[in-house]
Amino acid sequence: MSVNDSLVVVVLAQAVLYGTPLLYAALGELLAERSGVLNLGVEGMMLFGAAVGYWVTQSVHGADAPVLVLALVGAALSGAAMAAIHAFLTITLRASQIVSGLALTIFAGGLGLSAYFGAELDLASLPVTHQFASLDVLGLADLPVLGPILFDQSALVYASWVLTLLVAVYLGRTRWGLNVRAVGEAPASADAMGINVTRYRYIHVLVGGALAGIGGACFSLSIIPNWFAGDSLVNGAGWIAIALVIFAFWRPGICLVGAYLFGGLSALPSALQAHGVTIPPEFLYSLPYVMTIVVLVVVSTSLAKRRLGAPAALGIPYVREER
Repeated sequence: MSVNDSLVVVVLAQAVLYGTPLLYAALGELLAERSGVLNLGVEGMMLFGAAVGYWVTQSVHGADAPVLVLALVGAALSGAAMAAIHAFLTITLRASQIVSGLALTIFAGGLGLSAYFGAELDLASLPVTHQFASLDVLGLADLPVLGPILFDQSALVYASWVLTLLVAVYLGRTRWGLNVRAVGEAPASADAMGINVTRYRYIHVLVGGALAGIGGACFSLSIIPNWFAGDSLVNGAGWIAIALVIFAFWRPGICLVGAYLFGGLSALPSALQAHGVTIPPEFLYSLPYVMTIVVLVVVSTSLAKRRLGAPAALGIPYVREER
């Protein structure tokens, strides 16, 4: 057995694969939360994005590259459409962000719009026509250890690395990024400086929804190229992505590391089974969710939130007249 077939290398390579949809969704949630809006509807947005992305590949004929790009655009638009509902309810109508997010997950999730969309179009019975395949970058896929991990991934993985860098530069080095951070920390002060709080929150919630849709499409177009009714396709990734933002202290770079950590936990059961390691699968499959609960418990106190760098106005509707 070659070193690239060892358990450690296989798990690390799969961690990158399974962590990629988490990274897209987490970066989207990070942008929304940096503007002060908590979005608990990520799971539903991911599932709807997965359904729409897969449907586009069935509806559009042509070469793989343009069809897959259109599928990602469709997934992004579907996620943004769901996010627009959340933005209208929480920013314009100032409804509870928690209630709105949970309602959106039910509305767009496995028992709602996504299931109806998939059933009406009979997506589950349609064969795979286009999918993101692994790329042998510079012919280095067979390089020991690093080859499978870094050079034998899909275009979605490499695009997520670029996106992480862009989000980090945007939030830390640009005027618009500094403005959105001000909106999330002190919206009244930002408003007094002439920053349009409502516009910034709308834009970042919509972008966050679009990235969640792309994260969902990573499942139906790459990891498990198919469509399954219910929540089994995304399987709780949206909730893990929300916890990942907290785990990463609202920082894009740490989001990437955390996404691969959770991705590795998700990939571990199948990797162990393939190598003949007998551990109860129920225990292994629960690991990402146990980690999610631990993260949420650790940061649940207001003191922890302040120390970890949570936006001060996160979850609080802004009313201009109350300045």
